[in-house]
Amino acid sequence: MAAMSSSRDLRARLRERLEPEPVPEPAPGDRLAAVLLPLVEGLELTILLTRRTEHLSRHAGEISFPGGLAEEHDPELRATVLRECREELGAAAGEVDLLGALPAVHTFVSGILVVPFVGVFDARPALAPDPYEVAEVLEFPLRELAAAERTVEWRRDEGTYRGYAYEMDGATVWGATGRMLHELLALVDDETTWATTA
Repeated sequence: MAAMSSSRDLRARLRERLEPEPVPEPAPGDRLAAVLLPLVEGLELTILLTRRTEHLSRHAGEISFPGGLAEEHDPELRATVLRECREELGAAAGEVDLLGALPAVHTFVSGILVVPFVGVFDARPALAPDPYEVAEVLEFPLRELAAAERTVEWRRDEGTYRGYAYEMDGATVWGATGRMLHELLALVDDETTWATTA
């Protein structure tokens, strides 16, 4: 019973702090996208990320959350994020409990307004990643990501990146993904949240 109660408490806390029905307003010329921040419940709360393949036209080889551009046949952004989760990870829509959205993040290089949805899996789902888009699926405990967080100022070809970075076992999370992760960690800010089955 303690595990079930802790899981319910976690989801309730996050639902209270997330936007249930986001209505983003992209600037002229911007495209709209949605990504999933997929939390996995277990002995310790973890999150899934993907390493993008090297041949993609945008953000090749970078660490990101599963997601993509909204398509005309998507009735809403929730549908976009569930479709992308199925296409990229092979995870069925019914497996994830979508809790709501964090504030939208603008990717200045690619001109995309991204709505980050937070979802929870009861356990690590059986995954069948799309080999065209996903080179690797990564899973990190939130506790370790919080400990690894640092602010950086990096010179890039397109300018200077000032923001959050996370060095994790040879993977560097930064950019828009880093900003989204920072926002999530700011919500999951008490020790009782890290262990979901204690």
